[in-house]
Amino acid sequence: MRSHILALAIVAAPHLLSAQQPAITDTSQRRQDSLRSDSLARRAQRLAPVTITASPARREEPSSAVTITPQVVQLTPAADPWDLVRQAGGVEVHEQGQGPGFASDASVRGFSSDHSTDMALWVDGVPINEPVNGHAEGYNDFSVIMIPAVQDADVIKGPTSALFGNFAFSGVMNLRTLDRMQGTEGWFTAGSYDRFEGTVLTGFDRDENSGVFGVRGMYDGGWRPHASYYLGQGHARYVHAFDSTTTIDGGVELYASNWDSPGFITTDQFARQDYDTVANMTDGGFKRRAQERVSLKVLTKSMLWRTTLYATQGRWQLYLTIPPEPGEGEGTGQQTEEEDSRFGFGLTSAATWSLPHTELTVGVEGRFDHAHYENWLTQDRVRETYQSLVTAHQLSGGLFVQSTEQLGSRLTLSLGARLDHVSTNSTPDTGEATTGSEGIFSPKLGALFKLTDALGVYANVSRGFRSPDGLVNDANIALITEWQYETGLKFDVGKLSASIAYFRMDVSNEESFDPITQETTSGGASRRQGIDFEVHTPIGSMVTFSTNWTYVDAKYLNLISDDGDTLSGTRVANTARWVGIAAVDVGPQGGSWTARISTNAVGPYTPFDVVGMEVPSYALLHLSGIWRIKRAQLELGIRNLLDKPYVELQASNSVSPGQPRTIYGDVKYVF
Repeated sequence: MRSHILALAIVAAPHLLSAQQPAITDTSQRRQDSLRSDSLARRAQRLAPVTITASPARREEPSSAVTITPQVVQLTPAADPWDLVRQAGGVEVHEQGQGPGFASDASVRGFSSDHSTDMALWVDGVPINEPVNGHAEGYNDFSVIMIPAVQDADVIKGPTSALFGNFAFSGVMNLRTLDRMQGTEGWFTAGSYDRFEGTVLTGFDRDENSGVFGVRGMYDGGWRPHASYYLGQGHARYVHAFDSTTTIDGGVELYASNWDSPGFITTDQFARQDYDTVANMTDGGFKRRAQERVSLKVLTKSMLWRTTLYATQGRWQLYLTIPPEPGEGEGTGQQTEEEDSRFGFGLTSAATWSLPHTELTVGVEGRFDHAHYENWLTQDRVRETYQSLVTAHQLSGGLFVQSTEQLGSRLTLSLGARLDHVSTNSTPDTGEATTGSEGIFSPKLGALFKLTDALGVYANVSRGFRSPDGLVNDANIALITEWQYETGLKFDVGKLSASIAYFRMDVSNEESFDPITQETTSGGASRRQGIDFEVHTPIGSMVTFSTNWTYVDAKYLNLISDDGDTLSGTRVANTARWVGIAAVDVGPQGGSWTARISTNAVGPYTPFDVVGMEVPSYALLHLSGIWRIKRAQLELGIRNLLDKPYVELQASNSVSPGQPRTIYGDVKYVF
């Protein structure tokens, strides 16, 4: 519920800020000196939101949008970033429940997104998805985000932006951290199930130089036995302006976690609400990740150029037991150990020209990732036999161009394209090495026409792609591709904002992954089509109502499993028919208190590996409030107020149960 849970503004717009800034032409030295400070401040304000290429949303863009304000973030009683996105953004989420380093599933528009692999995540121009990952290609761990240091973020639904390539399949989250602040702020949080958290964030702002530094530590005892974890994070960012046009900034993100794992329970145990069963008391794991970045920004009268060079390092290890199911390896009750050690580096560079009626971005992206992956069958953490020992690396690059054209007062065109090439090498410890290489062209087209000053109609067509699961062991598997078609209406009058959109997404070389048997079925086709609906409106001077819903029909058109099971015509696994949120915020504008009551609902949900089965719908109720007293701020939130039992994730006969009623209390103080 807290501002340090995730300070996001989730939006859907693929273009850059206007970078135009007047030049200083006064020849008087005194005039130049007096303008210098203001110029630096204005430039910092304009440059700060730009990470790689995307900017805060503009309502006139031809795409659908969901916005989460920082005020809503503060009032959302969520324990982690995935739960926040679910409660406040209406995104379908299925939490894995194994620990913060074991990435959960965020799904947009009916993509199962196992470990959030169908969504690209970027933090300050650094990609978070992990290529050549043996557990899941594009493994995407949101826990790298140190929430108190977040400035804002954008989420782009679908592959509509030409500025992002691999893994930008169902959407993109492009997140930016704070680059300047003054003073020191501290948080302390306590909650149900022995949850304790402390954060300190400090910074300085001295015109040409600024910086933000923070540390965060958390312990959670877990609401199930053997479910405790530790989480530690560090953040540092330093910005230096050489002059009124050139800025360099560097950043470091550190993340470490250790966790125990209670494992899945059976559907019968879930029906009895017998949550105390632990699959294996030796299950658990750890993850470490670090990333370093340096960025150079150059701003002229009509052009903004930014280049970012980054490096990443990571290692994780986990032990996990799945209750017995038919099959070999995982799913028989055997404990599995997985280890992944990796490093990588990359570069992005983009220039944007802001002209009277045109905004044009041209850029290049390159990336190298190296990973060593091990998968063992173990007994109480003692290795018995290996299932996979492989070293792999991937080299990828892309060229992109995107423009916004304003044709008169009514019509906005968005035109873009990407050309990407992905080359992968897989070298197992035993067996033959494989090498694969593939290129792809991705056009992006969109238009918005204002029927009236308040009502606009838009449409877009775009192509996207992602690397497939199993690439770490077989570098010759073809890319997964999709075409998205979307059309909608936007209505804005005063503070009332509403939108509705119809979308269709056709996928080629579709994959279906079963986390129980660890089997991947590929080579098929699928289609997702549905409707997005959003309303945000004030009701009087103290009440605001907001709601956001997505209905999606997600089906395999043609897919046959390795065991010969025909999935054609069945629903896509690990997705729901509909998801939605609704909230009422109460409080005087600019006042000392604010309260919020909200719900998030999930329609019938199709689990992994059970053809034709659907888990019943459910809705959770949440309550929260903030009280401000001078330098202090008190926050209280109750998640799942009615203590509703629900399924987070299901595969075959195994269930990860949802969190029961949970209370959070938070104190923030500005020193």
